[in-house]
Amino acid sequence: MHADRHSMESWQGRVDPEADSPRWHQRIHPLTGESQPGLVLLGFASDEGVRRNHGRVGAVNGPLAMRKALANLAWHRSGPAYDAGDMVCADGDLDAAQARLGESVCALLDAGHRPIVLGGGHEVAFGSWQGLAAHLAGGKSSMGAPRKAAPRIGIINFDAHFDLRDPAQVHSSGTPFAQIAEQCAARDWPFVYACLGVSRASNTRALFQRAAEMQVLVREDREISEASLAALGTDLERFIAGCDAIYLTIDIDVFPACEAPGVSAPAARGVSLALLEPLLERIRDSGKLRLADLAELNPEHDIDHRTARLAARLIHLLSLTG
Repeated sequence: MHADRHSMESWQGRVDPEADSPRWHQRIHPLTGESQPGLVLLGFASDEGVRRNHGRVGAVNGPLAMRKALANLAWHRSGPAYDAGDMVCADGDLDAAQARLGESVCALLDAGHRPIVLGGGHEVAFGSWQGLAAHLAGGKSSMGAPRKAAPRIGIINFDAHFDLRDPAQVHSSGTPFAQIAEQCAARDWPFVYACLGVSRASNTRALFQRAAEMQVLVREDREISEASLAALGTDLERFIAGCDAIYLTIDIDVFPACEAPGVSAPAARGVSLALLEPLLERIRDSGKLRLADLAELNPEHDIDHRTARLAARLIHLLSLTG
């Protein structure tokens, strides 16, 4: 497993005197070739896609902020957890950085690990998906090779934006799912996409039309409430049942600006963590979740580490089983 940058220095926190009181910084270890299968955190230090999409840059420092916020949280896992360092997009070559991320994710999955990728801008999604696709296709050597049955990779995106912009001119944080759709078409694979928490005010009519044409499962931010949670959970379970594997991606700008001020595009409305947690638990416990990532944490605009703490709680939630 190769990473462009690796340091365990961010894993610091308090040590409690009571027995059985471990915290993340006491239990996470650097990933090695001998590591037994477990949860692996892999950073994608990039905001090149955000810059191209005319957003507020700063998400390049998201992975470090997430680690620092997670370090002091209480440890409730039974299995091991590792830090695999950061993939870095330092030269503006986003396509190459996404390809390296995909190779690393594929290697982790092949080794039996459960990766959580820490973005970075939402351009992380195209790299994450490439890794899962390569894994399900039988590894890097068989990328593009014909399969007897095309895998149905269900993408569940909690996001204020579709990120289905036309990638013909430029690849950015606004194009990853359109790029994935193109890759699926080229492989004759189904494109199976759910986008939950979409803001009608932040997506053009053209994007809503494109989502409809692609048969995307759409739920707007205003549609997600206490009263609709049970029905939405049923919709999610039906979506998951039709998939071979699930890739979960969370753009932190899906949360209200009061909960997540430190993002590239703060949400005037958003969907609260209290509403999304039970949906995330259903996905986590489905038995089909293979890969997750978090995107768009921008520490430069955070307030009292509020957004980093929210991201850390999401990682903590996804790290628990059953």
